[in-house]
Amino acid sequence: MTISISNSLATTPFTAANSYSNSAAAQKIQQITNDSADTVKLSESQQVVQLYRQGQQVSQIASSLSLTVDTVNSYLGISDAK
Repeated sequence: MTISISNSLATTPFTAANSYSNSAAAQKIQQITNDSADTVKLSESQQVVQLYRQGQQVSQIASSLSLTVDTVNSYLGISDAK
């Protein structure tokens, strides 16, 4: 079975408009999906470890999470040997 289109120029504007609306709809669905799915709430200690692995310094982590440096060190297993 063969399908042919006699005038492909007539369908081009419609296809472009249809493609645009599909793209906009897909973006909206993706935004809704991103807002509601794949969300994980990390505990305070997990946040500390994650930030430390990303290269933040202990003092930066303490400041951004409103913790003491001692608390951050505790979560990371860093002892303050004097």
